[in-house]
Amino acid sequence: MNPFRRFGGLAAALALVACASVPAAPWLPTAGDGWTAAAAQTRPVGLGLLPGAQLAAGVRFAGGIVVTSTGTTPLRGLSDLKILDGDLISVSDAGDLVRARLRLDHHGRLAGLDQPRVRRLTLTDGRPITEKVDGDAEGLVVTAGSDLLISFERDHRIWNYGPLARLDTHPVPVAAPDYAFPANDGMEGLSAAPGGWRAAGESGGIWDCSPTGCRTVVAPPQILLADTDYRITGLDRDPAGDGWFAVERSFRPPADVRARVRRMAPDGSPGPVLIELKQPGTVDNFEGIAAVATSGGVRLYLLSDDNFSDRQRTLLLAFDLEVARH
Repeated sequence: MNPFRRFGGLAAALALVACASVPAAPWLPTAGDGWTAAAAQTRPVGLGLLPGAQLAAGVRFAGGIVVTSTGTTPLRGLSDLKILDGDLISVSDAGDLVRARLRLDHHGRLAGLDQPRVRRLTLTDGRPITEKVDGDAEGLVVTAGSDLLISFERDHRIWNYGPLARLDTHPVPVAAPDYAFPANDGMEGLSAAPGGWRAAGESGGIWDCSPTGCRTVVAPPQILLADTDYRITGLDRDPAGDGWFAVERSFRPPADVRARVRRMAPDGSPGPVLIELKQPGTVDNFEGIAAVATSGGVRLYLLSDDNFSDRQRTLLLAFDLEVARH
């Protein structure tokens, strides 16, 4: 996650707070299955004023919501998501795993979230994560073998928490890129890949990993990408197996926040922009993307990280892509 700063006036309403200042939330006792119900409300949101949202041919907006929460287990600081059997699975900057049921209206458009619940992630010795440096989760993927992998930054690593249905409280480290990521610019993108998983660094670099190690697909640039560049903050496999979808974010002070979605080829090269979100439309700190097969093509879900700031929002937007490729 980028260390965005607050600015005065309009910028204060749009700028992103440095996640470095956000500690892990206190650990709470859980129910017998390890999950704790979380209070959350949603309300619908559109794409805002034109020309803020620009959609490529064959892309259609399929609903959006703003998620707000109260209580001791807030659904905030959400960094990535995947969709599994109609459930949203997400991780937070504070070391929480989040699960909720997607609610669709009678037209199949995104309408809300049901049964939200949270679970504190644990260290390899089984203790709950309590420190920010240990719990800054940024990416997740459910592998072909049904294991939940989570990538963390600051202490850059990927851990395997086992099958989602029976999560292991003693996660196992798995292969991660042998690269010295900047402290706050780690493996933001994590996705399934043939034979393993694909990781993308926020300031550059793409790697394909398997249980035996990682290989470089695209080397990080000598001059790392800056906040003002479009940087990958989320990644998911095309359910048709034809590459990946990547969400990229750009921030230019004092208030120019943008996000876009592109395809990614197996060699890491990007395709044309499919979705672009910017002011005066609906936009925030988009860091998560999930791709789900539909009868007509693919549905993409985009999730924003509010950085635990009252000046930001947790947005979940849905877009439908027709079957036609490239």
